[in-house]
Amino acid sequence: MKRERKLINVLHRGITCLWFLALLSLGVGFASNPAGAQSFAYVTNLDDTTVSVIDTATNTVVDTVEVGARSYAVAITPDGSKAYVTNYYSDTVSMIETATNTVVDTVEVGVGTGPYAVAIAPDGTKAYVTNFNLGTVSVIETATNTVVDTVGVGTLPYAVAIAPDGAKAYVTSFNRGRVWVIDMATNTVETIVVVGYQPYGAAITPDGARVYVTNSGFNTVSVIDTATNKVVATVKVGTTPEGVAISPDGAKAYVTNFYSDTLSVIDTTTNTVVTTVPVGDGPIGVAITPDGAKAYVTNSYSDTVSVIDTATNTVVAAVEVGSMPHGVAITTLDPPDPPTPEEQMEAIIDEVENLVDTGVLNQGQGNSLIAKLEPAERMLNKGNTATACNQLQAFINQVEAYIKGGILSATEGQSLIDAVNGVISQLCG
Repeated sequence: MKRERKLINVLHRGITCLWFLALLSLGVGFASNPAGAQSFAYVTNLDDTTVSVIDTATNTVVDTVEVGARSYAVAITPDGSKAYVTNYYSDTVSMIETATNTVVDTVEVGVGTGPYAVAIAPDGTKAYVTNFNLGTVSVIETATNTVVDTVGVGTLPYAVAIAPDGAKAYVTSFNRGRVWVIDMATNTVETIVVVGYQPYGAAITPDGARVYVTNSGFNTVSVIDTATNKVVATVKVGTTPEGVAISPDGAKAYVTNFYSDTLSVIDTTTNTVVTTVPVGDGPIGVAITPDGAKAYVTNSYSDTVSVIDTATNTVVAAVEVGSMPHGVAITTLDPPDPPTPEEQMEAIIDEVENLVDTGVLNQGQGNSLIAKLEPAERMLNKGNTATACNQLQAFINQVEAYIKGGILSATEGQSLIDAVNGVISQLCG
């Protein structure tokens, strides 16, 4: 039973209708406002060539995405729609569409480049990727996913962090004890800052005033004043510090200590460690939720992600992910808009058609039900809500008759009745 319908956007209708039916099956109504935005942590798994997607509300893995070989790092565009993943062995960068958690594009950065870290410009137009093997940074235009520039930096570049105003990018050079400062307007090196031995991670405060650089060989964190490009403080942390992230309010810096199996929490006002949190085995990556309530730490040897409550600095969950988790980034996605009454009725019509196609209803029985729904749609489009509700009640009466006559099972019929009652409660109160 296939019919042509006037639809503005078939894909959108399909997604929202499926979402509507799924919620009905869970007993969720639409009387209240839709749920708030959801945050998801994207975790790269080095040995699995995958990315684990964690729902931060439940701390469970809700999806796994296949990417390239030896995926080290991940960064998410400011609008949350795309995640860029570096694939060291594949010499590529995978672009994941976060709405569907599928790889929709792969960027070739050059044979033998060894892409390692990635950061996205604040306006979302560029991705900066460090190439560990070549001592360069590839600049990817996100609109076309093509490399549009290459910047030469020091040997073995590791991390890259971008200033909140999008003016500068800071790149750590692992074996040179340096941070290269790139002018993003010209994609040229503006200056070089001397830090500690074997600098690894880098993160910038929300006001852009300070860059925190982990020195894995010195067990310290260098604090760079971005106005002068000078180190203004050095903080002693645990053994082999690697990852670093700044809280959204800029008050704390969180540093993973690989061989100490801990997370150091630094007060950025005093640049002192205020607490140390035990985590899993071999912590590397760290990211903070947008509300600052949780820190997510990848434990490379435990194959887990530790979830830290930042109010108490305690581990509240350990999430099992893939093999050797490394990078982590967090994004917030808005839920889909609730389906309109018209979309809900289209979903119900689709379900009736499915019952016909599967032989539960014959053609005449299906037509009889649809003949009550389609006029309801027309009345609603004309603004005649009361008549539309009467038609929907007639549909329910017909379904109840089918249940009584043994044409529909109680489960099949009740599913249709619940769906229509959802529309009636939304339209008629």
